[in-house]
Amino acid sequence: MYSKKIQAELKKKNIDVGDTITVHAEGRVYEGILMPRPQLGDSNIVVLKLKSGYNVGIRAGSIELIATTSAKQREEPVFEKPKKGDIAILGCGGTIASRVDYKTGAVHPSITPKELRATFPELDRWPLHSRQLFSLLSEDMTSYHWKAIADEIENEIKDGANGVVLMHGTDTMSYTSSVISFMLQNLPVPVVFVGSQRSSDRPSSENRMNLMNSVFAATKDFGEVTVCMHASTNDDFCHIHRGTKVRKMHTSRRDAFRSINSKPLFAVDYRKNRFEALDEHKPRSKTGLVSKKKLNDNVALVYVHPNIKPDFISKLDSYDGVVLAGTGLGHAPLGSSDDKHAGNILKPLKELIDSGIPVVMSSQCINGRICMRVYSTGRLERNIGVIGDGADWTPEVAYTKLCWALGQTKKMDEIRKLMETNIAGEINNRSCLNF
Repeated sequence: MYSKKIQAELKKKNIDVGDTITVHAEGRVYEGILMPRPQLGDSNIVVLKLKSGYNVGIRAGSIELIATTSAKQREEPVFEKPKKGDIAILGCGGTIASRVDYKTGAVHPSITPKELRATFPELDRWPLHSRQLFSLLSEDMTSYHWKAIADEIENEIKDGANGVVLMHGTDTMSYTSSVISFMLQNLPVPVVFVGSQRSSDRPSSENRMNLMNSVFAATKDFGEVTVCMHASTNDDFCHIHRGTKVRKMHTSRRDAFRSINSKPLFAVDYRKNRFEALDEHKPRSKTGLVSKKKLNDNVALVYVHPNIKPDFISKLDSYDGVVLAGTGLGHAPLGSSDDKHAGNILKPLKELIDSGIPVVMSSQCINGRICMRVYSTGRLERNIGVIGDGADWTPEVAYTKLCWALGQTKKMDEIRKLMETNIAGEINNRSCLNF
């Protein structure tokens, strides 16, 4: 809460949080959106969100009202009534929808799409509606939430949405974007996941740029599940990544997301009306959405490592499927050398496969393709039925695709066929040399 002095001036001039104001201080004039005051700190400091998206604290000399947030925006739900042709913004939580708790310093998901829209009035340029699906940090998400997201996207499409934007945490966004790519195919509208590495009330937050560009992108002609995030550490433009080819590559940088084994689909900057195609992409489908939403999440994702024990692999028989993140070209220790001390999990792997549990290979390497035809280890994997030769998917995508494939069928030959078929751009026919 602001000091009594500032509260009195705000009340006198009918100014409320969310209004656009000017603050005069030390011979300078600052214009921005009045933000709530942090619980700690000087109560005489006025907090403004500038047009740049950064927050500043100013010891105000005088305050003047520039534009009032309408009473409808303040008191009534905004964008609650969908209209045909709207862009739907669906809130799933994450840092893009979080604030800092100034008592503890922790970040909590708490900002609804309505609150974000009030913070970013530039969204008025597009017909929108927004809803909060749930408020979670993405590491807490499960297949239940994936199914809920797929259901809501499908509902929005059936109700006539022109595009769908999902505010989502960054930590597991590549899992969600990839699994939705398999669950909802032949998309008639863009589906854009968007996140933020910095919470909205931090000066370095990139949520404005990411959110605006995601909505702008959702109006364009492409029919894929994608991720929109900063392309560089600057606030210059964003990349639109294919949902099955994107990975978070840094814990905290604003440009943490990269397309793996492929180029980004688009470069986008709403301020300059820039929407530049960088790679081949699917246009909006005119033949109807294909919904295949059944999942089986009883799948293990295991990183192969030195000293991995055969008994550990044997205990994976309680799962319906296993994904291995192998070394190099997709390798696991199978005792292919003559050294008696060499690691060897060949027997338990074969037993899993023979019992009807599909084993899928991916690589711990960031870039490159699985190849089981170079070394004896790979040939042994092929011989016992490990799936994945020739694929250039990430471990996350191999995992979500196997969850999806097991939801479609229990037959090993059909699972193999589904896994080896390029369904949503997850397997490139040709390797990308630029990475």
